[in-house]
Amino acid sequence: MADDAEQVAAAYFSSWRNKEFTTLRRLLADDVEYEGPLARHGSGDAVAGALEGMAGITVDLVVERTFVDDGSVLTWFVLHTTIAEPTPVANLMRVENGKITRLRAVYDPRGLTSA
Repeated sequence: MADDAEQVAAAYFSSWRNKEFTTLRRLLADDVEYEGPLARHGSGDAVAGALEGMAGITVDLVVERTFVDDGSVLTWFVLHTTIAEPTPVANLMRVENGKITRLRAVYDPRGLTSA
């Protein structure tokens, strides 16, 4: 399961980085739960839609570290946008049966909200 979770996480970040939101949506469970400083979502469509909405300002995602523990993946990455300095993000995801069922993001939103 750990390999599966790591592969799903890598595909998630690759899809997001490459703005392949149809592929990204297929990785999300229909009832995925997302919680972060700026939003909460309770469906795959809402999460994919929110990331697609950010696509206009997203320049890059640089994954620096990934830690896998059974079906949980903790990823430390830096979000590069056109409106703020690079933003470090801790992202914890839970993968079950090849789908992301839970996402938690922790970051300082001040740069993104002040733009």
